[in-house]
Amino acid sequence: MLQVYANLLGNWVNLSDDDNCRMGPKMTRPFIWWEENAELWSPLNKEKEHTMYQLDYVMIHYKGKDYRISPIYLQIVEG
Repeated sequence: MLQVYANLLGNWVNLSDDDNCRMGPKMTRPFIWWEENAELWSPLNKEKEHTMYQLDYVMIHYKGKDYRISPIYLQIVEG
């Protein structure tokens, strides 16, 4: 069984535990997001330099709140 974990506000949570969790540009379930190429926002060309707005990120809706996090704060566990 595939599990998707994210570090949200300093706490590692299993996104797969929330049936209403959605993530990525298509806002799909965590395991579907992973199976369908794990899309994230990542510009080829930056419009501005020296700004956090142009960094790669993943949108996550978890337990009624929306998060925008760096993909380095995601872990995938299979087994």
